[in-house]
Amino acid sequence: MRILFVLLYFTSLSVFGQNLSNLEINEMEKAEIKGSLLTFREFLKIPNDGNYPQQIESNLKWCEKTFQSLGFKTTKIISSKVPHLYAEYIVDPKKPYVLFYLQIDGQPVDKSAWNQSSPFEPVIKNQKGNEISWQEIEKKIDPEWKIFARSASDSKGPAMCFITAFYALRKRNIVPEYNIKVIMDFQEELSSPTIADLVKKNRALLAADRLIIMDGTRHISDIPTIMFGARGIATLTLAVYGAKENLHSGQYGNYAPNPALKLAKLLAGMKDDDGRVTIPGYYDGVNITEADKKSFAEIPENMAELNTEIGIAEAEKVGESYQEAMQYPSLNIRGMRASNIGKEATTTIPNMAIAELDLRLVPETPGSRQISLIKNYLTQHGVTLIDSLPTDQQRARFKTLATLKQKEGSLPFRTPMDSAIGQWLGKAMERAVGKFLKVRATGGSQPMASFIETLHVPAVSLRIPNPDNNIHAPNENIRIRHYEEGIKMCIALLTQKAD
Repeated sequence: MRILFVLLYFTSLSVFGQNLSNLEINEMEKAEIKGSLLTFREFLKIPNDGNYPQQIESNLKWCEKTFQSLGFKTTKIISSKVPHLYAEYIVDPKKPYVLFYLQIDGQPVDKSAWNQSSPFEPVIKNQKGNEISWQEIEKKIDPEWKIFARSASDSKGPAMCFITAFYALRKRNIVPEYNIKVIMDFQEELSSPTIADLVKKNRALLAADRLIIMDGTRHISDIPTIMFGARGIATLTLAVYGAKENLHSGQYGNYAPNPALKLAKLLAGMKDDDGRVTIPGYYDGVNITEADKKSFAEIPENMAELNTEIGIAEAEKVGESYQEAMQYPSLNIRGMRASNIGKEATTTIPNMAIAELDLRLVPETPGSRQISLIKNYLTQHGVTLIDSLPTDQQRARFKTLATLKQKEGSLPFRTPMDSAIGQWLGKAMERAVGKFLKVRATGGSQPMASFIETLHVPAVSLRIPNPDNNIHAPNENIRIRHYEEGIKMCIALLTQKAD
């Protein structure tokens, strides 16, 4: 493993960095970018699917060595047999404590879908999509080049920006303005199943005055972004049953009910033609104020351009704008299956039809309530919910049988936009990049509610990667310009007084 950072010690000449100007921050970043990119390359080479313990351990060891080289004290914390890494840097116990959350794992990969030899063999490409040799960065670094690799943007890129910024300060004997705690998560893409228990059992260790989340893509306008909330998530698997076995459609068509059709009708009834959920009470509690609408209007979004970019004729009518739509709970069909299609299609009536749903949640609409509303909807539409495969007695008695399996993942959170943490972070962003956006909440999910509720700490997400980063998909990438801006943001943040 190639680590370019070396151990350095503060001297008696150490200074605080509150007065670093934009010019000084830019010069500092330019001096470190080449070494940072080379270290980033080595970091990205480590496979990081959180389903595999050996991959978790490899990434943990890399992070442990790196943070120790920067003077951090590190501790490996086990929660439900899953390891996490905690690191702390104490400047002065009397100063505030800021906890940073770093996501290290990435989505599973299908190597055949990537336009390179491996998602874990990072490549640089220019604006035309042509591959650039890594040796080229010795001569010049074009900020418009992109680095392609799994987790380049989500979220080893942001983690590396933080690491580079801290190294840059340490190299110059500049002391951060507060005490730093870092928690590294190696299963975020699995909804961080052990984080809640970890936080509860390590409340004192993780205690902080503020929480900064180094995860997430910036706003579609490509302007540097700080995000004050995220929706939670719950997932459902709905299976509707038909006959005991698949039936010949010629012999049993017009006689045996088709569970795929029943499922389709149930799903279709959950939303109207404008995309609004029709299930009674689904949006109860959500209140969008005039002040909220004003803040949405200040964000540069052109819905016509957005529709063209993603390829739709018109948006659903859940909110009056993209931003407003993200403030409501959603109900999404993420997958359906009944039988084979294409060359594998057969003339059968399937014996079962399955739909996978995900519900994005907001603080006013907890997952347990939303799931209960969906269960009520199903029973009111003639569905008998059972716990396992139907028995002969159940098949003989009930017209429509179904199972509903549920899983509640990350909880929603929202920090007031006029809060002290927002003002503090805003001052740092002004020094780093000048113009930036403050966004009320993202449509995605982050496992932060456990920290917020257990530690009673306000949280804000620092958004670094480019909007066109292919997050969770093949050919994930981060543009070097955004990576550089991320380093600048972190330098400014680490030197922003936190009183």
